Amino acid sequence: MAEYDACTLGLKMAIDMNIQELLVIGDSDLLIHQVREEWETKNSKILPYLHHVQELRKMFTKTEFQYVPRIQNKFADALANLSSMIQHLDKNFIDPIPVKIYDQPAYCAHVE
Repeated sequence: MAEYDACTLGLKMAIDMNIQELLVIGDSDLLIHQVREEWETKNSKILPYLHHVQELRKMFTKTEFQYVPRIQNKFADALANLSSMIQHLDKNFIDPIPVKIYDQPAYCAHVE
């Protein structure tokens, strides 16, 4: 469900930016194949999420969903999990999350 939440948020942001053609790259094999209608959705809890994504897709002239294995996309996985934990009164808005990219592992950096 966290992946669907992140996907929905991304689609809404693209709609707000008047983007017409969109390439969605996701690390959730299940979500990508369900949205492409290649796999059935049997979990009744997921169905409302899937239907919402499909309705948002209609707002674009062209959308493509591509799967990228999670091992190759750890940063996106972390953001997807973060997005599902953040609550905001305006469902179409999320406070910016400052992200710093370091050139050494985190255990080498000290905490201020």
